[in-house]
Amino acid sequence: MAWQQDPSKPPSYISRSRWTCEIPHLDLNTWLFGSPTSPLSTSPIYFDARQPTTHNLSLHTYRSLVKRLAKGLKFQGLDDGDRVLLFSGNNVFFPAVYLGIIAAGGIFTGANPAYTARELAFQLKNSGARYCIANEVSIDTAVQAADIIGLPRSSIFVFDDGFLQGHLNGGGPDRWSKTGAEFRAKFGVRHWSELVAEKDDFVWKRFSTPEESNKTAAINYSSGTTGVPKGVELSHYNFIANAVQVITVQNLDPERKTLETRGIGILPMYHAYGQTYYVMLTPVLNWPLYILPKFDFVEFLTCIQKYQITTIGAVPPILTALAKHPVVKKFDLSSIRSIGSGAAPLPKEISREIEESFGKMGKELRVRQGWGMTEATCTILGHHPLDLTPDQGSVGELMPNCLARIVSSSGVDLPANTPGELLISAPNICKGYYENPKATKETFTEDGWLRTGDVAYYTPTGKWHIVDRMKELIKVKGNQVAPAELENVVIEMGGVGDVAVVGVVVNGEERPRAYIVRKSEVTPPVTADEIINHVKEQCTQYKWITGGVVFVDEIPKNPSGKILRKVLRERAAREVATEGKAKL
Repeated sequence: MAWQQDPSKPPSYISRSRWTCEIPHLDLNTWLFGSPTSPLSTSPIYFDARQPTTHNLSLHTYRSLVKRLAKGLKFQGLDDGDRVLLFSGNNVFFPAVYLGIIAAGGIFTGANPAYTARELAFQLKNSGARYCIANEVSIDTAVQAADIIGLPRSSIFVFDDGFLQGHLNGGGPDRWSKTGAEFRAKFGVRHWSELVAEKDDFVWKRFSTPEESNKTAAINYSSGTTGVPKGVELSHYNFIANAVQVITVQNLDPERKTLETRGIGILPMYHAYGQTYYVMLTPVLNWPLYILPKFDFVEFLTCIQKYQITTIGAVPPILTALAKHPVVKKFDLSSIRSIGSGAAPLPKEISREIEESFGKMGKELRVRQGWGMTEATCTILGHHPLDLTPDQGSVGELMPNCLARIVSSSGVDLPANTPGELLISAPNICKGYYENPKATKETFTEDGWLRTGDVAYYTPTGKWHIVDRMKELIKVKGNQVAPAELENVVIEMGGVGDVAVVGVVVNGEERPRAYIVRKSEVTPPVTADEIINHVKEQCTQYKWITGGVVFVDEIPKNPSGKILRKVLRERAAREVATEGKAKL
């Protein structure tokens, strides 16, 4: 669905970004590279952090590989609009495969390499993928998934890092790696080098009109605001718009172009966050990126020290470890100038601990938490790069050209400092859900606003705060209780290491129940009564923890740090049922 908001008829409490930017109607490859033949830098920009000397790409070799992949895909029979699924963790060639699919007129879709065969089969079938390019460590799963849906094994290509730098300069006589031949013999699959043409003389189709740039470039999978995973259709224009928005805000720092910047690639590129920052922004901002194929915390710290990394984009579990893990003290992290967090809420305590640790090194640094969603390409809310005021849990302000509203459950627009559902309208909002008009209709208003499903509020200064997910709110005697609010209250206690709050039905009424991870180093350990009384002191009565306190070893979360509340709700229901039987 295109951006349809009519600025001449704004709602009464519409919020607008204070920044604007010009967004061109181009195709992604033209926007990134200029043309298929214009001169580009030969200095490496993408590095495999483990093998930076032999495994790297410059802008020149990046574009060359994109063109050779596009030509090879066309030779294999890829038609305009065909979907190609990349089932892999990060590697230095991931961005080129991504853009090669798009340059050929295809549509990229990426799957979590941790997926089971059943999960992968769903995405292969739902997206209608014609080809699957699968990392060598995941090829068995890919084959099983293909067999489930009837995708020929000849349509699967094994993806490894054996296609080395020498091949990018004309190829070699033996197009097959030993690994590729072994997988071909064992599984009947092919090696991805078969998709790479010898010459890079391919010319992609250039876009220059709104209709052309609105063509789908990628289908990224998201749970959306409700239900099972759905394919989010993102156009060339969506990606370019979001990248231009981020660059516009980055350029508000007058020193950006004079300071050397180096990033570390730890965000998965099958996810919107990694795609926007690594595939799109890295080459445009010209920031060398050191890519870790698999995340390991000690290796992550080692790379920061070794390569003098200056900027980090991460998710809450990584930043929690950065704040609390004792091994951090063994490394020199003084090169870091900026840290951003996204994908899940970051506790204020974690931000403070990181900022205080850098303060002891004599550096003033703010951990900036942004907000976005797959349906918005990536980013909607972020921070001015020179804003060093403590964010107090804010996710920043609206990115350029973005509009937002807060509405009540009945659809009435709400003023500042009043929580309600966040609705957004912007040029980076997706086209809709792939072949799912029902979900698209449920998620968008008739005039084009995206219902985010998030409860939020904004302050008169333009700073935004995300309260919680609407579907995760707890109803106590008709009052809405946001689990995140109670979690922020509880985490402030010295003896609490982590917390999750969910609703549980007791005697026919929903009540807040807290799951607590104690800090092992704090003695005596915090008690349930202390937690309950602390919340009573800080919150109105209907928000009290009346559903009980349960101490656990860890809070179940997904890899990006989002609490698996469904798991906890199911556990809470079983516990309450058991408690009820015990009283009989």
